[in-house]
Amino acid sequence: MSRQIQLSDHFTYKKLFIFTVPSIGGMIFTSIYGVIDGFFVSNFVGKIPFTGLNLIMPFIMMLGAVGNMIGMGGSALIAKTLGEGQREKANSLFSFFIWFMAGAGVLLAVIGNIFIKDIAVFLGAEGDVLHNAVLYGRICMCGIIFLALQYTFQSFLITAEKPKLGFGVTIAAGVTNIVFDALFIAVFRWGIAGAALATVTSQFIGAFIPMMMFLSPKNNWILKLGKPRFDGRALFKACANGSSEFLSNVSMSVVGMLYNAQLLKYAGDDGVAAYGVIMYVNMIFIAVFFGFTMGVSPIISYNHGAENYDELKCLFRKCCAVISCFSALMLVCAKLLAKPLAFIFTSYDQALLDMTCNAFSIYAFSFLFCGAGIFGSALFTALNNGLISAILSFVRTVVLQITFVFLLPLFWGLDGIWWSVVFAEGLAAASAILCILLFRKKYRYA
Repeated sequence: MSRQIQLSDHFTYKKLFIFTVPSIGGMIFTSIYGVIDGFFVSNFVGKIPFTGLNLIMPFIMMLGAVGNMIGMGGSALIAKTLGEGQREKANSLFSFFIWFMAGAGVLLAVIGNIFIKDIAVFLGAEGDVLHNAVLYGRICMCGIIFLALQYTFQSFLITAEKPKLGFGVTIAAGVTNIVFDALFIAVFRWGIAGAALATVTSQFIGAFIPMMMFLSPKNNWILKLGKPRFDGRALFKACANGSSEFLSNVSMSVVGMLYNAQLLKYAGDDGVAAYGVIMYVNMIFIAVFFGFTMGVSPIISYNHGAENYDELKCLFRKCCAVISCFSALMLVCAKLLAKPLAFIFTSYDQALLDMTCNAFSIYAFSFLFCGAGIFGSALFTALNNGLISAILSFVRTVVLQITFVFLLPLFWGLDGIWWSVVFAEGLAAASAILCILLFRKKYRYA
């Protein structure tokens, strides 16, 4: 039996591949089972409920993004602490972050339920679309604590040197979602409420399993869940480190809302439905980049804390090569699969299918650039420089996308909305590369 890969190891391409593939697979599978709701609702319930789901989903993901912030930011701090040889302190921080996230999840659920209808109305929902959006949102609010914890545990399982276990938990949660979607929607005919119940059940599985494993008396991992000790300074540092990931998720949700508003203006309900399909496919494709950066970030943080600069340089070069290969492959796959993927969701409506195919054929070019932007932001999070990471994330997901989604349609109409992502990702990639070059001597990764 081969030895478990540790953060302190020297990483060849093979070892890097073995360590990060579970994270990539987990993110892809998370995206796939996140798409399942849309597939079943679109094909078994109808276009109006599907539109309602797509309108309220960005708000749900925005609240769940707090877990991603604590997970990524906390993991960077904990991995750096482990690299410095302070294992007891690392475990204390880990326990504090988990119990803090559990309490924060309850608060988010209450806030979400209070404002869910107002948010849906603000986003332009009315009539049956409003009813479906609020129904789906209220049920999902009950599972926000599980969604936030699931995101948090995804990062901490990698830092605990258990990426394969993290992938297994994701599979378990995903299969639960798929099975209950089929049962609640296709068999019991519970409509959009069934989709929401299936989602909440899967999120509970994704949070409960790792919670029990980290609490187990048999746990001899590098991280163990125990009695928390409040550390406000560490919490601030973790939030600062993970602010870019939080900002990225929140701004993607906000930008998604703005895209929907623009699409309602230029193309009506069909535009929102087409964008929903593209977002589902986009989630799967960029999951490769997010999964890879999630998997490699604790290794970068550990070597940064240990001041092992030779390994850090070697790791950085390998990451650049992998991101470049993934980017080219994503573009080719997106161009080839545009019509088959659109057909899966919109085969029942020829006009909607044609709109979705055209949109995705344009949107595909964004995959050539988005990997560099995602990796650049994640690199500085791993190096515990939350400020630069947040700036890169803010520029990529807020400044550029909002600017182009309002500017380009004035010249190109509906196509301008699809091209806006390509322009934004291209300039974001250039910004990330510039920052990487500027800080290479300070952090000695190149």
